[in-house]
Amino acid sequence: MEGGPLRILVVGASGTIGKAVVAELAPRHEVLRAGRTSGDVQLDLTDEASIRAALQQVGPLDALVATMGKVTFAPLQDMTAADYDVGLRDKLMGQVNLVLVGREHLTDGGSFTLTTGVLDRDPIVMGSSASMVNGAVNAFVMAAAIELPRGLRINAVSPGVIEEAMADYGPYFRGFQPVPAARAALAYAKSVEGAQSGQVYRVE
Repeated sequence: MEGGPLRILVVGASGTIGKAVVAELAPRHEVLRAGRTSGDVQLDLTDEASIRAALQQVGPLDALVATMGKVTFAPLQDMTAADYDVGLRDKLMGQVNLVLVGREHLTDGGSFTLTTGVLDRDPIVMGSSASMVNGAVNAFVMAAAIELPRGLRINAVSPGVIEEAMADYGPYFRGFQPVPAARAALAYAKSVEGAQSGQVYRVE
């Protein structure tokens, strides 16, 4: 999207990736921060009414960026339907609902940027929920891109395991090359400030 500074809402701005995205975009744009319990506005991705109230509060936006989403990590043999439902309700439908509600709040030519992750293509033990949800979000992005009105764009960023999170997730990702959060943030900037739509930007 060409022109002057954009008005951008980053959902999950207090997280590792969210902070890096804010740091990348804030020098050039008006960046608003959203989270479950922190930020300029609070919202719960699993509650459509909460999303709607938050977006009404912040007003018109040029870009919506989602960098949050919960899934359950557990051995397949222990996973239940309820365990899978966590990721389906939060990371999948939470981001989908952000798009559905957000259509009404983005200016013409505005953009959505969603988050998936390396498990969409490189599975690990205990990661079946994340792989399933990431793949579903990627497919949604590709399909939604051909139908969004008013020149709206949508992309996903699928980063490898984030370097700053290796202290917590390292044991699950042996042999994976960590990605610095600042490098992952460049893909979000490419989505927000670029012209492509329907893309999954893989950062490895």
